[in-house]
Amino acid sequence: MACSRPPSQCDPTTLPPGPPAGRWPLPLSRRRREMSSNKEQRSAVFVVLFALITILILYSSNSANEVFHYGSLRGRMRRPVNLKKWSFSNAYFPILGNKTLPSRCNQCVIVTSSSHLLGTKLGPEIERAECTIRMNDAPTTGYSADVGNKTTFRIVAHSSVFRVLRKPQEFVNRTPETVFIFWGPPNKMQKPQGSILRVIQRAGLAFPNMEAYAVSPARMQQFDDLFRGETGKDREKSHSWLSTGFFTMVIAVELCDHVHVYGMVPPDYCSQRPRLQRMPYHYYEPKGPDECVTYIQNEHSRKGNHHRFITEKRVFSSWAQLYGITFSHPSWT
Repeated sequence: MACSRPPSQCDPTTLPPGPPAGRWPLPLSRRRREMSSNKEQRSAVFVVLFALITILILYSSNSANEVFHYGSLRGRMRRPVNLKKWSFSNAYFPILGNKTLPSRCNQCVIVTSSSHLLGTKLGPEIERAECTIRMNDAPTTGYSADVGNKTTFRIVAHSSVFRVLRKPQEFVNRTPETVFIFWGPPNKMQKPQGSILRVIQRAGLAFPNMEAYAVSPARMQQFDDLFRGETGKDREKSHSWLSTGFFTMVIAVELCDHVHVYGMVPPDYCSQRPRLQRMPYHYYEPKGPDECVTYIQNEHSRKGNHHRFITEKRVFSSWAQLYGITFSHPSWT
């Protein structure tokens, strides 16, 4: 049949080239589906890469900061020097006067600030102890039936100094025989402006019978080394802050042949306590934070500095037989 188009268009050799074999144009709907699928694949790859990068950043950050594992003593180093053989020389220096810290008690009791002591009627028993140790600003007025009045030593953190000195009738005059031992990082205890040591010295002018000592910088370093030796963790890198309870336990072991602790819960207490049971952290703050909430939050926290209460209690448990430490209300056995 004759071609009705111009000769150049009828010649097969001059026809425009078609698509290569097997590459015929796809329908528009299918091309759109493939384009959409490609976009989804690219998005998925991006999400996966972003997640991997985030995990790597978190991992490297956590490794650098030695994140503290909950209640763990893994990585524990070889036991340090026996605490009873720690030298008193240059360990505790007098803030007021030139006295030296009394070096020996046979039987000591540590009266914690725990609300577990409420209703126990332990006051008379605590009064009979040879030496009684209390912490920070835990009062006895109004609670003596349960916690007694006698206070041989009071261990006070730098952060509690002002709370103690603001109530001299409670903490100084009420038990004039009390020996105060203040602890804190050297940069806070002896900073040029607003030195906590100067504050205590000024208080001593008003109360000349007040006997007070401070933990020396060298001893503070020993406490850090002890924590590292017992837990395998560097205190600063793991963002840990030793509690007054930790200082008190070590000082008690140094000063006393036998130590009994009232009101301290064992390390596994919070994992076994009924969830609906609430116990205030301090016996003198009934509306204060819950004890176990405080312990667990501090144990898990990574930002800022926190007490590792549960880990410290695991350390105390390991010391119990070695140093003759017993616990009651609740019992640890």
